[in-house]
Amino acid sequence: MQKKELFMDAIDRIHIRLKLLRSYMKKLSRFERLTEEDLLADEDRRVMIERYFQLACEVVIDIANLLNAEFRFRPANDAKESIIILGEEGVLKKEFANQFAPMAGFRNILVHDYIAIDYTKVADYLNSRLGDFETFAKAVASYLV
Repeated sequence: MQKKELFMDAIDRIHIRLKLLRSYMKKLSRFERLTEEDLLADEDRRVMIERYFQLACEVVIDIANLLNAEFRFRPANDAKESIIILGEEGVLKKEFANQFAPMAGFRNILVHDYIAIDYTKVADYLNSRLGDFETFAKAVASYLV
């Protein structure tokens, strides 16, 4: 956290993270339509995509944790539950929250189990799940209005 952020309220910190999330999604959208084979064929591109996904996932988790703390929602036991709570509290649609929450596990694989990354799953996230991050960002922004 930057020094400047220490003096911001949680809502301001969330808005900064929403902006970051959108920038990561924009960068990832350049790689839509890549296949598992494409990812495996180009290590530099693959690592860049993994890193942007990791950062996007971390921003989502940060936002969920900030919202849970700011609005005093029930405590979460882990990052996945933190997102699920947003569905319970009406920040996200409940069905979407339950469907999107496993993204926290995807982040854990990217960070901790990088040897076991399933590039079919990475290609799937790239080609059919990027919109979920935008859905998340729009829902959070609407909730804060």
